[in-house]
Amino acid sequence: MKLLVLDRDGVINQDSDTYIKSVEEWLPIPGSLEAMARLYQGGFRMAIASNQSGLGRQLFTIDDLNAIHRRMARDLASLGCQVEAIFFCPHTPEVKCFCRKPLPGLLHEVASRFQIDLSGVPCVGDSWRDLEAAIAVGASPILVRSGKGQQTQAAHALNLISLDIPVYADLAEVADQLLVA
Repeated sequence: MKLLVLDRDGVINQDSDTYIKSVEEWLPIPGSLEAMARLYQGGFRMAIASNQSGLGRQLFTIDDLNAIHRRMARDLASLGCQVEAIFFCPHTPEVKCFCRKPLPGLLHEVASRFQIDLSGVPCVGDSWRDLEAAIAVGASPILVRSGKGQQTQAAHALNLISLDIPVYADLAEVADQLLVA
């Protein structure tokens, strides 16, 4: 099975320092949904693993989050694509839970749900904490420069080089690379 794990905000949709709180605020990054469709049609199964501390901060409700995910699912379905599972951490950083990235709890949930070892599974994120979580489970971290990715690349340039973590412009470029591999 070819599995791909994606962060949501900054990878699939535009990110916001004030959080994505509603369907109206959820805006796909140009080309991201099409990239996901190409990956799906190329044999990849997809899961999303996303910190959603806006829930814990009471900036939006679980119903708001579900509505956002339904919209994403509809938009993807119109392109012949589906995401098999969405995992999210609702906690604020102060809770110090095991599921909040950079800790690997969400990715352990992915492994359990799909009943696979995540060794070598591509995990795409735009923040250092996304990459740390992937490293913790032996997955293959990939950084995109969309979202907060440019800042992450600048702040962690030496780590990216020493750990041989690939960096791509966006999810469309990741799809280009994964589909020729």
